[in-house]
Amino acid sequence: MDALALQLGAEASRRTGRMAALGCSRRDLLGFFLGAAATAACVVLLQPAAPPCSYGYGLVAPEDYQELEALGNATAHAAPSPCSLVTPAGQHQELATTLGNGTTRPEPCTTKPSGMAAASPDDDNLPELLRMAAMDDKTVILTLTNEAFSAPGSLLDLFLHSFRVGVRTAPLLRHLVIVAVDAKAYKRCRHVHRLCYHLRANGTAADYSGELPFMKGNYLAMMWRRNRLQARVLALGYSFVFTDVDIVWLRNPLLRVPVGADLAMSCDKFYGDNPYDLDKKANGGLVYARASARTAAFYEAWYEAGRARPGKNEQDVFDEVKRELAARHGVAAQFVDTAYLGGFCDRRKGRDFNKLCTYHGNCLVGMETKLRKLTRVFAEWNKFRNKAKLTD
Repeated sequence: MDALALQLGAEASRRTGRMAALGCSRRDLLGFFLGAAATAACVVLLQPAAPPCSYGYGLVAPEDYQELEALGNATAHAAPSPCSLVTPAGQHQELATTLGNGTTRPEPCTTKPSGMAAASPDDDNLPELLRMAAMDDKTVILTLTNEAFSAPGSLLDLFLHSFRVGVRTAPLLRHLVIVAVDAKAYKRCRHVHRLCYHLRANGTAADYSGELPFMKGNYLAMMWRRNRLQARVLALGYSFVFTDVDIVWLRNPLLRVPVGADLAMSCDKFYGDNPYDLDKKANGGLVYARASARTAAFYEAWYEAGRARPGKNEQDVFDEVKRELAARHGVAAQFVDTAYLGGFCDRRKGRDFNKLCTYHGNCLVGMETKLRKLTRVFAEWNKFRNKAKLTD
């Protein structure tokens, strides 16, 4: 009897253990499913809502995607997204392979880039931004934008995208400082780029946020503010390449600036084969200036000449005084051939993508026109690049 009792007790103990284990397993399983459900709910709730697409100033309207696809534009794979030039994460390697630029860094359109170093509107840390952006020889790249030109899907997006997919231009983005002339442009800049500077209006009530058509409204004041900014960069000891935001970069234009040049500028039309022949009409869309006392003095004299000629923009004043000031200050000034710094003003040379470094939306009226035509130029460039198998 004792043995039988012991045996029955052992069997009951084993059954109790199995039931306890089964109960534990059920509790664990139930907890797992509850946890998974809660996690999924959090992920869904935390997903940001995509902003609505707008084609008012959209980079490419839906009907243009077929045309861009036919031209071989690698960015026109899909239907427009809120930032029409953003590539889905899974396609970054494909885009890098197709275009040969070897960069798979995320497109900073909907996510603020890491290491944000932009100045706040209440600070003037331009010297710090220039220090962070400078190349080894203390050269920086500058562009200037406002609310109209920096809206999602507008010229700023195309401008930045051209850097990302050009021939050896992606690394230049780390040297680019975007100068915003109004609060909304500054906010947009901080959303898409690492180095942003807010150029405040110095207490004036002037509105620089619109398109600023050539020689209308606040256009003149804006151009001379740009001139003053460039002079300040020189005074801080930095050389610069200034580029308008309605320019697409295909290659590095610095490769076309002679080592001995103090000041090199794009022009509307280029005649002859002598870059130091100053008998050409200046275009301030792309300017290289080497930091030196003589170049800084040239800029100061240029500004004073502008003050003595009210109602004229900085390009016209430059053309009037360029020879005198270059001789007075010992500045080697030159114009770069439009075969390399192309634009719509000089269509006689066509578009030789074997030579072109940049292409400017000049001599076009209206931002939508600039955007549409520059997008097509960029699509032609992509087609040429893919066919020629150009790589970095």
